[in-house]
Amino acid sequence: MCEWRTVTQDRQLVTPVDAKLCARLPFCVICLAVLLASPNLRAQEQKVRVAAAADLKFAMEELSAGFESKTGTQVDVTSGSSGNFFSQIQSGAPFDLFFSADMEYVKKLDAAGLAEPGTLCKYASGRIVIWAPSNMEVDVARQGWKALLDARVQKIAIANPELAPYGRAAVSALQKAGIYEQVKNKLVYGENISQAAQFVKSGNAQAGILAHSLALSPGMKGGKVWEISAEMHPPIDQGAIVLRNAKGKTAALAFLHFVKSDGGRIILEKRGFTVSTGN
Repeated sequence: MCEWRTVTQDRQLVTPVDAKLCARLPFCVICLAVLLASPNLRAQEQKVRVAAAADLKFAMEELSAGFESKTGTQVDVTSGSSGNFFSQIQSGAPFDLFFSADMEYVKKLDAAGLAEPGTLCKYASGRIVIWAPSNMEVDVARQGWKALLDARVQKIAIANPELAPYGRAAVSALQKAGIYEQVKNKLVYGENISQAAQFVKSGNAQAGILAHSLALSPGMKGGKVWEISAEMHPPIDQGAIVLRNAKGKTAALAFLHFVKSDGGRIILEKRGFTVSTGN
């Protein structure tokens, strides 16, 4: 679900790209071509300011590096809670792009006129897992939900369900598994999914219901993991928009296109996201 704008006559872009070809291409494709072809424009837009959901931290590092190597444009990523970014953007936070872990946030910003028209799109879907450190005696990889009922698991970290879609997915899955009432007093809440993961890594919680993308990260890859079926919770559909007041709009559009390109999809899938061809 992504509506790419075509070139309009009022856009003043100086580029050697053929005008007839441009008229048939999506605007984001042209933006990337312009960045590659026009040194003057690249000099003007040397930075893209990105607000990205915490589950994207490691994927964004790789995506940013790939984009920077192709265009020379720096990608400045701030990671955090989708809910907090939603509030900050409503108050005028100076970002060019917003990658949310929740489609509803970007839909609301688009409806409020805060997004560049036609840029709202779904870029991936998230997945959740139960994760525990490798030295934890309870084997979550083998026991699944039963592991969370073990007396040795005194704290279970999840993201705050009021702010983060991964927290809402965790609560929904626990309810569907029929164990929410038994474990609700064990739950500890991170402001975002990254903070929830940190609780488990640091030993402040013995297990967590976390983003698969974080379970695959370098610092957590050796832990015990049990993947939760997508049928156990509402889809974690993740959406992005270019913000209407973006300073580096051309570069922001180009980076969004790069994320949704075949190369971007490969990176997202490798980092634990589900990306369908129709996204």
